[in-house]
Order: sequence, then structure tokens, then C-alpha cells
Amino acid sequence: MGQNALSRELALRIGLAARALPDTDAKSLLNILGQCVDAPMTESKVAAIELDTLKNANNGEFAKVDVDVLQQALNILKNVAPEKVLPNVQAYQDGDMPGSVRIVCATDDAIHINGHFGACAWFMVYQVSADEARLIGIRTAEIPPGLVVDDKNVFRAEQIQDCKVLYVASVGGPAAAKIVRLGIHPMKLAEVESIAEVITQLQSVIAGTPPPWLAKAMGIEASGRFRFEREAVG
Repeated sequence: MGQNALSRELALRIGLAARALPDTDAKSLLNILGQCVDAPMTESKVAAIELDTLKNANNGEFAKVDVDVLQQALNILKNVAPEKVLPNVQAYQDGDMPGSVRIVCATDDAIHINGHFGACAWFMVYQVSADEARLIGIRTAEIPPGLVVDDKNVFRAEQIQDCKVLYVASVGGPAAAKIVRLGIHPMKLAEVESIAEVITQLQSVIAGTPPPWLAKAMGIEASGRFRFEREAVG
């Protein structure tokens, strides 16, 4: 079935759902959905797709995708607003995780890094080492009612000033400069990714040869940072 046979609304949902899934474009998702329902594909048929059906379609193409991520995509397809149930924050004290770095993810759904720095629903704060990751805080970018601030971007950055790396879907140049001045390294993603995927990628870097700026953020002494730099350049 070609995408031109779909309703405009369903075609839009498929495009948005594909963005929420790793390594998936609208065309490939459309083909997978075609294995889940009988032709012609309609909004009501797509709305009836179960999570396990989507997970096992096309020889289990989505079998290894995080269940929360897959459910988010299915909610988009069904036009069902996902419940914004936030995960539990874990206890953490300084020194609990040697060789770790504190990062923050701008998110609108607590699952993906899909938030704009100045308008995201939450800042999810994680302490990450090579073999462990803890959610240690959930903060908001909202300015409390009645509070007058001179610079909204500086106010938001100050809420996450204890973090060394900010993962964000979008951030303006002037705001990014203010973030950097507070000692935070902004990382703007080229496409929407799940928080879990980004943390896994970061852990691989930490376990290998972290770049000097990351080694510094992890509290590694200068001599160790120079060693990493030498290894990186061979």
C-alpha cells in the first residue's frame, strides 16, 4: 500500500511515530504496519494493533526496542495521549559512583530526548558511570508564578548547573552560550533518541577513551586527561 492511500491524519501519525523509533523512517514503519493489519489500512485498524503484534512484526524487527519507546510510538499511532507517569528518583550521595558524570536530558515525555531547552516539560538528571546509571533528579524549566527573572535562559541553566552535560533536541545559539558559561557542555542531537539509548552510548565512551572535556567533567586528574588525549590521537 502506498502512503497516498492513507488518510492525511494517519500518514502524519506514522511519520511522528517513526521519529520516536530508533533507525526507522516513515516508509519502513508503513511496511511493518502493513503486516499488522489487513488492507486497506485505516485509522481504526491501526488503533487496534497490540504492543506484542507490533513488536513481533517483520520477524521481530522491534523485538529489541525498549518497551516504553515502542509503547510511545504505538500511542502516537493510536492518537492516544501517553500518561505522563514519571519514573522514581533513586538515592544518590556524592562519592557513590566513582568515575561517573552527571548529565541532564531535556524531555517532554520522560522517555526521549525531545525537548527544547527553554520549553521542555522536564530536565531528567542522571549520574552515569561505565556500568551504572541512576536517575537522581527531575526538575522543571518553568519559572514559578510571581518570580521575576532578568534572563529566562540563565534561570533555566542555573536549575541544572550541577550537571556537566546537557542533552537536548533544540537550543538557540545565545542560550547555548549561557549554558557553556555555567560549565555545562550542551549536546544537541540530530534526531530524537531515547534517554536509555543515549546513556548506553555515553557509557561506552566512558568505558573506552573519553575525550579530554568529558574526562575533566568526570573529575579525572590532568595527567589522566593527557593520557586520554594521547590515546585518542594515537
